[in-house]
Parts: sequence; structure tokens; C-alpha cells
Amino acid sequence: MKCPYCGYSESKVIDSRPADENSSIRRRRECLSCGKRFTTYETVESLPMVVVKKDGSRQSFDQIEQDLQNSMEREISTEAIGEKVMERLRNVDQVAYVRFASVYRQFKDIDTFMTELNKLLADNR
Repeated sequence: MKCPYCGYSESKVIDSRPADENSSIRRRRECLSCGKRFTTYETVESLPMVVVKKDGSRQSFDQIEQDLQNSMEREISTEAIGEKVMERLRNVDQVAYVRFASVYRQFKDIDTFMTELNKLLADNR
């Protein structure tokens, strides 16, 4: 571990204890060159999540909602992502929600579109 003060690459661990509800380890270190002390944290590397598309292909998912990350799943379906996006859009931007829903749920006609709009209007009352 490089010393943040002098850049020397060797240090000794003085103290080590669990941190962040046992999700990481906090270590106090002392630089073997300048003698200054600093703190480091060791955490488990989170595994990258992969999106499984409708056609079965897989693609890495770079931007992910925290609740999806907390699910600890390595693979997630596009349906699950679509539902989460719609859930959030409905509360943030209703126009964006209807536009997204029309594509995601593949609205075939104006009646389907109006049904979704009426549900949204009823929920707002």
C-alpha cells in the first residue's frame, strides 16, 4: 500500500478491525519510510451484473439502481429492469413514464395508451 504522504510502497499494519457492519476491514498502517500513519479499508469486490435480454443475449450493465445492486443477483432480466425503470419514472416524470411504458409494453393501439393514461390519472386523484 502506497503511503499517501511520501509515496513509499511498504507499510506495516498496526491495527485491524471490522468496519461498516462487517462489510469491510479498517486497517491502521505505518509507513516504513517516513513513519506517518494512515488508514485503509479492505472490501469485497462486487461482481459485475449482467443483463439478460429478451433474445437471450447478455450485456454488462454499467449504470444500475442501488436496489438492483442490493439484490446480490449476478444476472437480471430486462423485464426486472424495465419494471424498476417504470416504477421510478412513474414517480418522477409521468410523461416519460407513459412514453417508456408504450414502448416497453408494446402498446398496439390508442386504446391501450388511453387505458394506461387513465390509470395514471386515477392514481393522481
